[in-house]
Parts: sequence; C-alpha cells; structure tokens
Amino acid sequence: MSKQWKYLVVEVKTGLMGSFKKESLQEELDKQGKLGWELVNVVHATPTISSPTLVFKKEQ
Repeated sequence: MSKQWKYLVVEVKTGLMGSFKKESLQEELDKQGKLGWELVNVVHATPTISSPTLVFKKEQ
C-alpha cells in the first residue's frame, strides 16, 4: 500500500525590509520537527511573495 502524506505550509515572518532572523527560522524548523513534520521545500521570496515559505510533510 502506498504512503499517505499530509502537508503543512508555514510562512516565515519578516521585518519591514523583508529580512528575517535566523533564530526565528531555526525555532520554526525545530518546532515542526518535534511535531513530526519533515521539511521538503523552501519557496524563496519573489516579487509577489515577500517572505520565505516552508513546506513540510508527514505520514498520515
């Protein structure tokens, strides 16, 4: 039987100039990892997306 996956998308909060603290990113990664989520992709900022977006998955 094939695996079933759940996905979680988390936007990293940025400051006024679009910057973010590495500590905030680390905290989010640690938080989701402890909950069983695995990081599978990072969508970097683009002209229409102002902050990095993290994509996680875990087995259902």
